[in-house]
Amino acid sequence: MKGSEAKIFWFMEGADKRYLIPVYQRKYDWKQDNCRQLYEDLKKVIRENRASHFFGSIVSSVVANGSKVEYHIIDGQQRLTTVTLLLLAMRNLLAQGKITSHTERLHEQIEQRFLIAPWAQMDDRIKLRPIRHDKDALERLFGAEEDYDRASNLTANYLFFCELLLHGEETVDTLYDALGRLEIISITLDGGDQAQLIFESLNSTGLALNEGDKVRNYILMGLPTQKQNEFYETYWEKIEKCTVNDVSTFMRDYLSIKQQVTPNISNVYRDFKQYAENVHLSVGELLADILRYARFYERIFRCGSESGHTEQDACLHRMARLEISVTRPFLMELLRLNQDKILSEDEIVQIFRITENYLFRRSICDVPTNALNKIFLNLNREIMRYADGSPAEYVGKFIYALLSKKDSGRFPNDEEFGGCLSHKLFYPLRGRSKAYLFERLENYDTVETKDIYGRVDANIYTIEHIMPQKLTPTWTAALGENAAEIHEVWCHRLANLTLTAYNSNLSNMSFVEKRDMKGGYRDSGLRMNQKIAGKDTWGLAELEERDRELVARAKEIWAYPQTSFRPIQRELDSCTLDDEHVDLTGREIVRYRYRDTEQVVSSWVEMFEHILKFLHSQDKTVLFRVASDTNIPYLATYIGSQKEKLRMPLRIDEGIYVEKHSATITKLATLRRLFDLYKADPLELVFYLKS
Repeated sequence: MKGSEAKIFWFMEGADKRYLIPVYQRKYDWKQDNCRQLYEDLKKVIRENRASHFFGSIVSSVVANGSKVEYHIIDGQQRLTTVTLLLLAMRNLLAQGKITSHTERLHEQIEQRFLIAPWAQMDDRIKLRPIRHDKDALERLFGAEEDYDRASNLTANYLFFCELLLHGEETVDTLYDALGRLEIISITLDGGDQAQLIFESLNSTGLALNEGDKVRNYILMGLPTQKQNEFYETYWEKIEKCTVNDVSTFMRDYLSIKQQVTPNISNVYRDFKQYAENVHLSVGELLADILRYARFYERIFRCGSESGHTEQDACLHRMARLEISVTRPFLMELLRLNQDKILSEDEIVQIFRITENYLFRRSICDVPTNALNKIFLNLNREIMRYADGSPAEYVGKFIYALLSKKDSGRFPNDEEFGGCLSHKLFYPLRGRSKAYLFERLENYDTVETKDIYGRVDANIYTIEHIMPQKLTPTWTAALGENAAEIHEVWCHRLANLTLTAYNSNLSNMSFVEKRDMKGGYRDSGLRMNQKIAGKDTWGLAELEERDRELVARAKEIWAYPQTSFRPIQRELDSCTLDDEHVDLTGREIVRYRYRDTEQVVSSWVEMFEHILKFLHSQDKTVLFRVASDTNIPYLATYIGSQKEKLRMPLRIDEGIYVEKHSATITKLATLRRLFDLYKADPLELVFYLKS
């Protein structure tokens, strides 16, 4: 690697030079603020008469290509492209006579020194070669203005520079002179230099590139240019399209599937490198697998539009309304199993619907969502563990797995769901959640469906109170002597809400007026309003009746699943930390396995100590934080900084003591909570027991 100070003009000048932005680089993304900053820097150079101004570094790999020398830009494309745009704006405006210079034929000088190789073939004349989409936009800037790509960032910044040159404070001559004083550090890599490591170092702040950008660079950077282009067009460009250019989020889900651990979004690149190094796939095979899952991601993200799987798509669309992103890795695996002919279309629809019901019931019952990530991350693997990995009876195993979850992972039963549905205050909920609820109530099990989502989103339908939010004398009289109490209890409950198309300003009208008016209950065309339209009054009896009917319908729509599947009962000789339902009372441990390492132990206490010390060695901050915080639920009872407060303290480190005089079930519960804090997978900790 060689580095030297140089003027930017020296770096750019030369008919034999080409500046190639490799396909693994991101698009040009400097904004007008960046361009304005460059202009302000040039003004300072002019007004302070500086001999030079440092403009950053440009890192390149130099590749000989016949009579040309190609500089593959590893870092610095934003600066190099921006200077090119400013020079091009100068050249074009001078050639068009819109600005003038004291230097004769300055536009030709700029063109032939920095922009064009005049003797090259037409497709090789422009010296800067951005990635494909940017390349097209740049080429258009050399032609007629009506052909400019106005959607391109290059075009926007070029036009910005044109405006400054036409109306700015500095002349083209002074700006051109100031550009010539910009100084860079030109770093060129030798054959033995590792471009990827240098690139990582340059982008270690995380400011320049997102995690998806870094993954792309890691995969493509070390390949020959031809392979880079081939793999980019065959795979990566399609991956970006499938993920709507949010490759970082998709890669997080992809790694969750492959590694059974959800990485922090800021660590996606780091974790992908580790995965790629261990997976033993060629670059082409790896990219093909990523693209395969990206297509599954697209189906989920776009709610299956135009996939041809009508029932699946409808489920995906409804789940998108519930806005639960943690399900994506599991849903992607289901689509893979379907594509591999392991699960049928009908089985996929069944699982989608049960997943939807699970999510909605939990939402209605206000079950905390913190357990969902872990549940859906491990769900496919948990299902496959039943019957030694066989996919047979997959739907039954899936139901069994969900129904076996306890506490914050539970699938609310009919009693809990019905009670919460009846008493929940629905009106304050988010609009999307209410629209989902009423869409299902209206369209479930009917052929002639209404576009509830579209009409609610467009404010054609509104969710209205039958009994109004503010009691009028008419309504007080209609409700009777307990009007205030009835109103307070029932106003925002589901039984008192419906969809209407009339003007909400009229919502305080009497029940009969709301029933009989244009667009009222009799005129609404909505199934849910038919029974309301048949009533002569609206009071406590009607509210209670509608409540019973809606709860019964909800239990049908979001049905509680049933399965006859039960795991094969055999003599227990092993289990994992994740097996919360297993009773280990009186069972002796003989060894354990964690992260592919087995260790013989004589007791649960010994295993407990080993695992605690191993976790602590991986991250010393967690246990120190737990020991010093007396408010952490459950853990504060068993972990502390003062050994005197524990009956039988186990020293983990200075100021960290853990209670070891506890039941086995308590030790395992403590480990589960710590595994959550360490973001470790409890399925990886396997206990082997005495027969």
